[in-house]
Amino acid sequence: MTDAHADADFDPAPSVEAVSDLATRISENVERVIVGHHDAIEDIIVALFARGHLLLEDVPGVGKTMLARAIATSIEGEFERIQFTPDLLPSDVTGVNVFNQQTSEFEFREGPVFGNVVLGDEINRAPPKTQAALLEVMEELQVTVDGVTRRVPDPFTVIATQNDVEPDRTYDLPLAELDRFMKKIHLGYPNEAEETELLGRVSGHHPIESLEPVASAGDVRDARERILDVTVSEPVRSYVSRLAADTRAGADLGVSPRGSIALVRAAQARAALDARDYVVPDDVQREVRSVWAHRIRTTDERAGRDVVQRALDTVPVE
Repeated sequence: MTDAHADADFDPAPSVEAVSDLATRISENVERVIVGHHDAIEDIIVALFARGHLLLEDVPGVGKTMLARAIATSIEGEFERIQFTPDLLPSDVTGVNVFNQQTSEFEFREGPVFGNVVLGDEINRAPPKTQAALLEVMEELQVTVDGVTRRVPDPFTVIATQNDVEPDRTYDLPLAELDRFMKKIHLGYPNEAEETELLGRVSGHHPIESLEPVASAGDVRDARERILDVTVSEPVRSYVSRLAADTRAGADLGVSPRGSIALVRAAQARAALDARDYVVPDDVQREVRSVWAHRIRTTDERAGRDVVQRALDTVPVE
């Protein structure tokens, strides 16, 4: 192969401007379906681009499933949904070997985790063993059944929801499992104008039925690679470390090193969304609440967000 031919075949990594443009296209496309949740859509895109997973905790009927489906459609990805119930088994999540009588061999039937965007609906309604089956895939990006390991598709992002309306019918997610989610966010109810707009959109055919992709799974893979090269300077890394130390001093259980890594990765994605190839403290401050609040435990009445806010108020930017 000649050098000229090699240069012609070379596919350079996208610029941060291209990553920012990709995020804008996806966000605008999703907003054709989802009304009034621009920040939440950006949160999901940040998690998607930063190789993370996202936990949604909200009341039923605010569009969580439709949001995940719109994200998957926008990147031409495979969307899978798992309805977690008390009788759901780990094999219902990961897949199972089934004996084929015609071939006299076992064949693997993929579970719903073999998708690009996987919605785990009401994850806390299933027993811990089944929850763990999904959380293991989130961490390892692979499924092992009967000694055979299979990789899940790339990109792979889990959007899980929690039922917080019926606590007597749910299982608490242990903190070690919550720590696997890069972000935790709430949608909330739309305001009057947003709900009026929503009703107008769905009075005929639902807009999700006509939604078209505006990107590909390959575009997301390229964006993920580019984000890894976004510069995180020593002062910014030090700022994250000092914030983490403050949460550990101000709570019974503060942010783990995994949480610090998640925050840096989310800040890198946020910088790229703003078309910058370097992280600034503002990126850290914009991401820290959704990345850290669910990882903190206190024995008093303070919520994790209060501990994070205290850290932001007391730790100086140097």
